[in-house]
Amino acid sequence: MILRPGTFLQDRYEILEQIGSGGMSNVYKALCHKLNRLVAIKVLKEEFSTDSSFVSKFKMEAQASARLSHPNIVNVYDVVDEETLHYIVMELIEGITLKNYIQKKGCLDIKEAIGIAIYVAQGIAAAHEQEIVHRDIKPQNIIIARDGKVKVADFGIARAASTQTMNATAVGSVHYISPEQARGGYSDVRSDIYSLGISMYEMVAGKVPFQGENTVTVALAHLEDPITPPSYFNESIPVALENIILKSTEKKPEYRYQTMYEVVADLRKALVNPNGDFVKNNTQVDDSQTVIIGKPELEQIRSGRKIQKEQVQENKHYYTQESSPNQRQGGRESLPPKGRKAKRNDNEDDLNPKLEKLLTAAGIIVAVVIVIVLIVVFSKVSGLLRFGSSNNTEPSQLESSTEVTLSDKTVEMPDVLELTEDIAEQKLKDNGGLYMKIKDYAYDETIPKGDVISQDPSAGEVVDKYSAVYVVISKGPEYVTVDLKDLNLNKMDTETAKALLEKKGLVVDVQQENSDSVMAGYVMSYHPEEAKEGSKVTLVSSNGPALVNPVVVPDIKGQTQEVAIEMLADVGLMQGTVTEVSSETVQRGSVVSQSLTAGSQAEAGSSVNYVISTGTEQQSRYKYIASIDKSYSLQNIIGPGSGSTQLTLKIQLRQTINGKDEVRALMGPVTMKGDQMLPVSFKNLEGAYGVTSGAIEIVNVETGDVINSYSITFVPVPQS
Repeated sequence: MILRPGTFLQDRYEILEQIGSGGMSNVYKALCHKLNRLVAIKVLKEEFSTDSSFVSKFKMEAQASARLSHPNIVNVYDVVDEETLHYIVMELIEGITLKNYIQKKGCLDIKEAIGIAIYVAQGIAAAHEQEIVHRDIKPQNIIIARDGKVKVADFGIARAASTQTMNATAVGSVHYISPEQARGGYSDVRSDIYSLGISMYEMVAGKVPFQGENTVTVALAHLEDPITPPSYFNESIPVALENIILKSTEKKPEYRYQTMYEVVADLRKALVNPNGDFVKNNTQVDDSQTVIIGKPELEQIRSGRKIQKEQVQENKHYYTQESSPNQRQGGRESLPPKGRKAKRNDNEDDLNPKLEKLLTAAGIIVAVVIVIVLIVVFSKVSGLLRFGSSNNTEPSQLESSTEVTLSDKTVEMPDVLELTEDIAEQKLKDNGGLYMKIKDYAYDETIPKGDVISQDPSAGEVVDKYSAVYVVISKGPEYVTVDLKDLNLNKMDTETAKALLEKKGLVVDVQQENSDSVMAGYVMSYHPEEAKEGSKVTLVSSNGPALVNPVVVPDIKGQTQEVAIEMLADVGLMQGTVTEVSSETVQRGSVVSQSLTAGSQAEAGSSVNYVISTGTEQQSRYKYIASIDKSYSLQNIIGPGSGSTQLTLKIQLRQTINGKDEVRALMGPVTMKGDQMLPVSFKNLEGAYGVTSGAIEIVNVETGDVINSYSITFVPVPQS
């Protein structure tokens, strides 16, 4: 069941709008009337509310989250079962998810990424202290508030770390789940460390390490595929941060950090010493001796030459000697330094004589094949040179075509000019994983809005895979031509036509003329028929037939109904039909629009219709009412002999609305003798929505001084 704005839960939480939806629940922004604060309410979806297992999991989430209290975790205020509704009331965070932030920026600044990671790790560490494993850490569940605070949200599949997690199904987001979750194994605090490592990877590389056509492919990649160092995609990543990420994302939990506090400690070191080699890898048990074949030996194998036994023994001696953990980590090479592109050699056995002979024979066969291929290619090329000598352009074209070669790490830049932003971005992704970054937006008279004007690098250049492409996107023509003939202005009242033209970026000049055929307040004519944004358009508005006793229509928009009636009566006009409408911009009880244009002429005695604002849709449900019944003796300020003295007075309401004092007239100026009593009596006096206090003021019109003031209290009353 979707909750509509205005719905009340427990006669306390007023639903304002839906702000999100997940697999099991919908999330709403609401107002808690008891504590007068905004909250977020997560409501279990209807299809799950009758399923006892889903309800149980939902309650488990609430109970787990409610135990947590930390500046970097979204707080849970209340857990409620209300008939078929099951919901959680929690802290409302106004901001952006880390996922959206990464998508907007591409790659985060290194210090910014480390700072965010520290905040997230601190929040998760607090949960781990309570024996709660989140099991779904991902940028989508990390919120950056408008004030810069970072909070972990949605303990959607969090469970107390117990034996129940042994056989728990992996239900986290597949791009961030740990290998043990992917295989449905045991999940503990180190699973959260892995997911945080993948999130840090995406922050600095601009992409997740494993991608695929479906979730199974991605899950298998977490289990089997080696992780590409993030510096491959962003060479500015310092050694320390990359080592932290690689340790956090080890396949085996025992090789990772063992607590989130260890992650926080190394991240703080990385801020101070970004190129330091302080990350300690956990010992990896491997009893076999590792032999790493160097480049010279590989070249000898490829060329068919026999590997010299002495060279193998020398390499064996070098790589199998007792070394420090930084040199040898369980049979694996230590992490390469910055700019590292070297691959790890994982040969576990020395070359025995039989293997040596086999490799030598294979090398000879490969060499023979290569020689045959070279002979064929050479014969074809020499044939072209010999028989094509009469056409001098062919050899040069052949030579130039072989100048640019592509490797497995490079790709030819595609042409994305004049493509839409979405299509261009997809085309770049499909060609070597290139990612698009918008350099600027610019006006262009020929390229449609949203299309690519320029790209850097240019089409045809050879670039690294997964590198950035900077584009400029068109904003369209700087000044759009508006065809006024298509707007049907002659059928509109002048106010509507003026608002429409101004919305299209035109400057409107309204002129008044009498007309026996066009109703007063409607457009008679306009010029020019076409205009560019920012130019002037003249509207000729009808005043109706020539008047016998003309009066000028006052502008009553924004005034209260009481003041509007007085302003109309002052010039000899009458109140016509009054209607109501909700408005987000005009204060409740004030005039939104009027039937006769302000400044135009009307016959004395004519009626003016107008529309009164009922406030926003939420405000239309309640009104804030106060009453006062007092009288004030003017002798208090005039003294004896006051009967011969006159004062011109008015009564007004003063309230503080959104931090600003606002005054509304309650009784127009009235002249009284000094020996009279001024009644200050107002029943069902309506104030501003949501404001519970105010002051009734008696004002001397001639001096502007406040003679007396009464404090009043407003209470919310349901609309009838």
